[in-house]
Amino acid sequence: MSTEPTTSPPARGTAQRGERIADWADGRLGIYTLARANMRKIFPDHWSFMLGEICLYSFLILILTGVYLTLFFHPSMTEVEYHGSYVPLQGQMMSEAYASTLDISFDVRGGLLVRQLHHWAALIFIAGMIVHMMRVFFTGAFRKPREVNWVFGVLLLFLGMMTGFTGYSLPDDLLSGTGMHFMEGAILSVPVVGTYLSFFLFGGEYPGHDVIPRFYSIHVLLLPGIMLGLVVAHLILVFFHKHTQFAGPGRTNKNVVGMPLMPVYMAKAGGFFFLVFGVLAVIAGVTQINPIWAFGPYRADQVAAGSQPDWYMGFAEGLLRIMPGWEIGFWGHTLALGVFIPLAGFAVVLAVIAVYPFIESWVTGDKREHHILDRPRNVPTRTAFGVAWLTAYIVAMIAGGNDIIATRLHLSINAITWFSRIAFFAAPVIAFFVTKRICLGLQRQDRDKVLHGRETGIIKRLPHGEFIEVHAPLSQEELHTLTAHEQYRPVELTPAVDDNGVERKVTRSQRLRARLSRSYYGADGQVAKPTAEEHRAISSGHEHH
Repeated sequence: MSTEPTTSPPARGTAQRGERIADWADGRLGIYTLARANMRKIFPDHWSFMLGEICLYSFLILILTGVYLTLFFHPSMTEVEYHGSYVPLQGQMMSEAYASTLDISFDVRGGLLVRQLHHWAALIFIAGMIVHMMRVFFTGAFRKPREVNWVFGVLLLFLGMMTGFTGYSLPDDLLSGTGMHFMEGAILSVPVVGTYLSFFLFGGEYPGHDVIPRFYSIHVLLLPGIMLGLVVAHLILVFFHKHTQFAGPGRTNKNVVGMPLMPVYMAKAGGFFFLVFGVLAVIAGVTQINPIWAFGPYRADQVAAGSQPDWYMGFAEGLLRIMPGWEIGFWGHTLALGVFIPLAGFAVVLAVIAVYPFIESWVTGDKREHHILDRPRNVPTRTAFGVAWLTAYIVAMIAGGNDIIATRLHLSINAITWFSRIAFFAAPVIAFFVTKRICLGLQRQDRDKVLHGRETGIIKRLPHGEFIEVHAPLSQEELHTLTAHEQYRPVELTPAVDDNGVERKVTRSQRLRARLSRSYYGADGQVAKPTAEEHRAISSGHEHH
């Protein structure tokens, strides 16, 4: 019997075959070059960057669960008699869409879990989008060269809301039908063309017979396709541009400090995906959402009592409840301003949010690339604007449930409505000035900390009887973090007369830019950070005690 070691030809053949396949693919796709260039790309390690990953993973879960649901859902408004497992509705007439949703919930294995997982993933996706964009806005991550990515994010948020609304309407239950009736009123409020748009969408007089099939096509094909393209474009730009990072020693606009994409970052990202998936699955398994069987099939002459939309559409309901029911006649047409003005105002605000990076760039005149993030306190005006926007959003969302608040707390719905109207205009202004003052106070605190050190809580009595608190000097890392931010100078108007005595013409846009620049970076917009000379002077004077 031979004892000589033997090789394993099949394994060697398999390796050679794999190499040939890899070489074939590299010759046509450039995989080796792509891997060498990008697999060791560095990504910074900070918890706030996981907010974008939550959005991405929720979107992937939405696609996976949505594909499963499409196998059993019938997007038809044809009336059928129900004979499924849910006994209280047996024998009732309903649309095929509603009947198939009941079948998914009670007769398809895992159907109810997948339905609820899909719905919860949609809610988490929108919430993650808003929080992620808050992080981007407050840290200035939208500045050059990422303005286009910011616009992509705003579009994704808007399309996500529209996709959620169309999906929410597909079961054709009484609650979703109430939401569609709300949308029909909003469409009819559009001057001149509102009636035509309504007839086109519903295929005739409301509710028509085509809205569910059309919403189905929009929900599973049109909007997800556009969103998928925007997500891919967003990720490509994130990969192409150097990733933003917070200020710290060794971190500049020309480098990125962090972990390589392979294998560290990919391993962490993969684990985080399954963590998000698991948490959503637990929520979907233990927390009921959208129990359509409790509302019954939709009837155009009925409205679900206490109906409320998903939280991210609550602000739209609130805007309509805040607005007085104004109507005017114009050229034989009745203009429902009580509906049209809030919706038009929302569109204007969304457009302003989308172009804000370009507005700030124009105000500062800064055309440089920025890869170091701001601390929100160091840009008080921008931070105050963000808080004001969020305050208005929250007030509108609360106003959307004024009837629920009135019944639960036994309050007057008229009093709540008037309070919401006042708060919608007053609260953002108050939030703006309070936030700005807080940011300026935090800047002064940072300045004192840099110059005098950190408070230790130790009280010391000097020989002549004076009591002082001992301050500990900051480390070089802390000093760098607190003083690394840039401070802009306000834009000044050119002199009214040039050197030759010729009067210069100052345009309105120049005056506006100078006024906004003073608001952003004037004496009331920022606190001068300590200089190295000031720090050395105080340190040499032994004022740290």
